Amino acid sequence: MPYVTVKMLPGRTDDQKKALVEKVTDAVSETTGAPKENVVVFIEEMSPNHYGVAGIRHSDK
Repeated sequence: MPYVTVKMLPGRTDDQKKALVEKVTDAVSETTGAPKENVVVFIEEMSPNHYGVAGIRHSDK
C-alpha cells in the first residue's frame, strides 16, 4: 500500500487539494501498479515560519 505525503504552505483551495489527491493517486497507481484503492495521500500544510530556503524562513520574506 503506497503512502504519499505532500507538504506545502497553506493557501490552496479545497478544489485544488482535491485535484492534487486525485492526480497523485493516478500517478502512483499508474507507475507502481498499485490499485487506486490502496494509494493513501496525506496533505500536510506547513506554517511559513517552519519552512526556510537558503537560511531565510518563508515568513521572513
